[in-house]
Parts: sequence; C-alpha cells; structure tokens
Amino acid sequence: MRAFLAVVPPLEVVESLESFLEPRRDALAAGGDWRWTRSEHLHLTLAFLPELEEWREEQLVADGEVWAARHTPVALALGGAGAFPSPGAARVLWAGVDELGREGTLASWARGLRGVANHAGGRVDATRFSPHVTLARARGRPRPAGPVVQALDTLRTPAWVADEVALVASYLGQGPGGTPRYEVRHGWRLGGPPQP
Repeated sequence: MRAFLAVVPPLEVVESLESFLEPRRDALAAGGDWRWTRSEHLHLTLAFLPELEEWREEQLVADGEVWAARHTPVALALGGAGAFPSPGAARVLWAGVDELGREGTLASWARGLRGVANHAGGRVDATRFSPHVTLARARGRPRPAGPVVQALDTLRTPAWVADEVALVASYLGQGPGGTPRYEVRHGWRLGGPPQP
C-alpha cells in the first residue's frame, strides 16, 4: 500500500486556508494550469512510504505508539507560499509551515518517523524534508509561478496545536476526478503538553 505519516490541520485552519484561496483560485487558474488540492487532502507529510506491505502495518502502528508517547505537541500555523522545484519552473505550489515553538521540531519528527517506518519494514522516500502543505500541482509540464507565489505569499492561518500524527493510505485514481482517495488508518496522540 502507498501511505504517508502526516499532521492533518484541524477544520478551522482548513476553512481559513480555503477562505484565503477561494477568491484567488479563479484569478490564478491561468487556463487550468493548476490542479488545486481538495480541502480534505490538505496535510503536512512527515514521511512518505511509496510501498508498505499491509502485513507490516501492525508493527508500524505499535512502533508509532512508542514514538508518539515520547514526543510532545507543537504549535503550528500556515504562512507564506512557495513553489517546488522553483517559481520559474514549478510543479507544486505550497504553503509554508511556521513552528511557533522550538524550531526544528518537525524536522526531528520527520527523522524519527522515517526511522520508525524503516524499523517496521516500510520503504521510505528519502527526499529532503521541507515542511509544507501542498496547495496545487501543475497540470503537465512545469509552469512559471512567480506571480502566483507572490499572490499566495500573504497567506496566514490561525495557529493550532499539532497533537496527533496520522498514518494515511493513498489509493491513486480512486477519488473524484481521478484524484487519490485518502484513508486514515491510524492516529497517534502525542504525549505531554505543547512545547512553549
């Protein structure tokens, strides 16, 4: 199964983001160059598992429980925007993630959860971690996105406390319009109070 470990923003943050994006989507659509992420798909990926054999899921869940008990929640907010690999030839438009506590917490979580997934026997993507939430993907070839990124860069959402990490299965092409269908398979509640 294709899966990822992620922080899913709460409904009020998703609604704030959607309110910000709604008046901009049509203006920025540029002839349908971008496929915008559905609101129920918005998430911050900590570890991507392009292949996880289902029989390994039980071990991953158990190891994830141990990991979660040792980590405390962190306050986050979405702010700013960017493009991968660059605004000049973008494949992905993204919202930045601000850590409102100790910087580096999300990178530490990503390292730890990649280790958890490896220990459970999952194949983990080794792409360098960069905290973001994907807003849109280019249709076809990369697109110039400088003006789009500028228009999105004023994004700011309310802060929230990320106190859970989810294991999400991704079924390609099974969602509306050929998009993926996501299924939350498990959630790990983090131990302890939020980080200051």
